[in-house]
Amino acid sequence: MNKLLVRLLKKRGLTPDFLDPKYGNTTDSFVLYDMEKAVNRIKQAIKNQEKIIIYGDYDVDGVTASTVMEEALMLAGVNPGNISIMLPDRFADGYGMSPKLIKKAEKKGITLVITVDCGSGNREIIDELNTLKIDTIVTDHHETPEILPDAVAIINPKRKDHPTEELKNLAGVGVAFKLAQALVKQNLIKNGQEKWLLDLVLLGTICDNMTLTNENRILSYFGLKVLAKTRRLGLKELMRKARVKNLTSDSIGFQIGPRLNAAGRLESAEISLNLLRTKSPTEAASLANKLEDLNQKRKIEQQSATKEIKTRGIKEGPLIIETGHWHEGILGIVAGRLLEEYHKPSFVLTELENGIYKGSARSFGDFNLAEALSHVKDTIIKGGGHAGAAGVSVEQKNIYAFREKINNYYNSLKLKNQDQYFKVHADLELEDFSDLTLDFLDDLKSLEPFGAGNEEPIFKLKNVQIENVARMGAEQNHLRLDLKDKNNKHLKLVAFYAPEEWLNLDPTDPMLKIEPLITLTENEWGGVKSVEARLIDLNVV
Repeated sequence: MNKLLVRLLKKRGLTPDFLDPKYGNTTDSFVLYDMEKAVNRIKQAIKNQEKIIIYGDYDVDGVTASTVMEEALMLAGVNPGNISIMLPDRFADGYGMSPKLIKKAEKKGITLVITVDCGSGNREIIDELNTLKIDTIVTDHHETPEILPDAVAIINPKRKDHPTEELKNLAGVGVAFKLAQALVKQNLIKNGQEKWLLDLVLLGTICDNMTLTNENRILSYFGLKVLAKTRRLGLKELMRKARVKNLTSDSIGFQIGPRLNAAGRLESAEISLNLLRTKSPTEAASLANKLEDLNQKRKIEQQSATKEIKTRGIKEGPLIIETGHWHEGILGIVAGRLLEEYHKPSFVLTELENGIYKGSARSFGDFNLAEALSHVKDTIIKGGGHAGAAGVSVEQKNIYAFREKINNYYNSLKLKNQDQYFKVHADLELEDFSDLTLDFLDDLKSLEPFGAGNEEPIFKLKNVQIENVARMGAEQNHLRLDLKDKNNKHLKLVAFYAPEEWLNLDPTDPMLKIEPLITLTENEWGGVKSVEARLIDLNVV
């Protein structure tokens, strides 16, 4: 094993087993409370040829979870004609089970609803379904209320009454997959067939920013292998359109994921759902083109909103709370951009026609958005989500009260060192570029996929000399930095949208000493491969 990789594993406290996880070590699905009830109810539905609706969500996690559940049910023996999928409309329905489900279920003669990535907080909807003799199985991973719905089964590792610690970081698609594994264990699905669902588990898990350790490490590790040979025509076409050359967490998080998400953000998540399910090459190409166009439109909308907010100036306060007239679908992304730049939890809300502000929030560290919104519930119409991401609706007359109360709540927590979550910490320090070989890059790939809890390795370069500083790009806002080490070995660093102080580095200044923090990447030019680096941070010493 490469000596740098050995050092890296030791620094992170990882054993070699982390590099080679075993699928057989996944957690028994039946540790999840109500799993047996869910399986028994599905057995009954298969026996009686019942009609089933899968109710999902409009993001990548929800769309992949919907597809996983549909394919698992078909593998278990449910007639495909008896399964339909319903996704909420981000703009008309918002997150969670829509009242429209009740009418649709009654009209289609549905007797079983199975939710994915939602349902834990929809007690009223499930009560109405019960009055119509329509059963509900909830599979979800969101925080749960004190009073749970009266469903046949609620499979959620975050249940307060029966938490499942070893599975608490599953995405919605991960919970759906655990149900598929339970169906395998009950001999309803042939052993091994469920593994072909892992490409979708990988996509939903990474795009929902789940921690990639323990169970998720195993599922995502094998998911990457399945995605590399996926049978899904739509995914193949989407990756071709996005020019995905290497399957990594970066290509999933920044190329595949945004395109799948663009449908639900700007039009309808049905586009992405159909792309994942299609068996037609013609339809696959058409849907991939549609998602490409929507993603380009999303970028323009997002950049315009972010520029507007920064131009008019960020309001004072521990939290960023910005209101305006922007497309609903890009609010979460804009909040994320503000969070990254200003290191403050960020809310971005747009005014709807009825005088209500609807928005998204992003947070970090110890500030839990779900708990914060619960604390200020008297100032909002509704709100909820995760610790790090949430949605909220506020009446125009209550915007000031909402801003004041949630800022006061933040201050009352007396959180310390919140900015530490944005400080870049290196895994290893390096002085010799000769260690940075293509073979070492291949060794690093054994740690993929990267994500929360298994971040891409960062290296600090010491005792280096700047040979050249160059601006790149049409707007001259990208940086190329050429370095050499003490042995005159060379390395090229690239930073996109670099800060002005980086772009203005003077390589002729004899007093200038820098310690770049980098990640490594493979570059190919003219058929020749080489190691280069992405500049993540720069210490001037």
